[in-house]
Amino acid sequence: MDRAVADMFGYHALQLGLPTLAGLQHNRMPHRWLATQEMPVPPQGPDPQVGTPEVPLALVTDFDALPFPAASLDLVVLPHTLELSNAHETLREVERVLVAEGRVVVCGLNPTSLWALRSARQRLWRLLGLGRLMGPDYLPLQDAFLGVWRLRDWLRLLGFEVEVVRYGCYAPAVGSRGWLQRFAWLDRLGARWWPILGAAYMVVAVKKVRGARLLGAAWKTKSVRSASTVVAGQRRQDIAKKETEQ
Repeated sequence: MDRAVADMFGYHALQLGLPTLAGLQHNRMPHRWLATQEMPVPPQGPDPQVGTPEVPLALVTDFDALPFPAASLDLVVLPHTLELSNAHETLREVERVLVAEGRVVVCGLNPTSLWALRSARQRLWRLLGLGRLMGPDYLPLQDAFLGVWRLRDWLRLLGFEVEVVRYGCYAPAVGSRGWLQRFAWLDRLGARWWPILGAAYMVVAVKKVRGARLLGAAWKTKSVRSASTVVAGQRRQDIAKKETEQ
């Protein structure tokens, strides 16, 4: 995400949700905001696994009713936002507030991955009354996972064009940082041999407006020919016609 947003230029950028992920820290737009649906609970003590957002919290709002006018933002970042909200309505609202050629960056969990398999097994064991054997729940339910192909269809219907799709996190679904580091070698193999089975993905899409085009500078306008040129040309045609008749 850092590399994706670093070269996106404009004036106004917005991150929706997940304050602990600094999605705009490498973006260079002068106005950057962070929005959440509810006030985040401050941690009781320092946690090395949780980052500190570079952009301070600006507003608390519903993601399907953003307090921004239409075509007012150049970039919107959705870090796992669609899994915790009304995904379709949120995307509609993002399309409304983005300018033409504005970009949206979506991060989500892949429904065809080891993490989705653990979420499905966790739900099954809970139905069987064996939820305690799975340990604490740290993943959303499998129903909340939004696949890339489904996301592509929604973006296409809203007038977006997908530019970049990246997958990552091929380690098993474990909640310990130490075990994730032990399985780090799987990330190298997964990116090469089974790239579409990564637990997480990132999609970058640009908003396309049919019939819209960029206007050049005013000093580049072409000069309009004077009417005298047309009159002179018409006069020469009349003289040639009379000579032909004679």
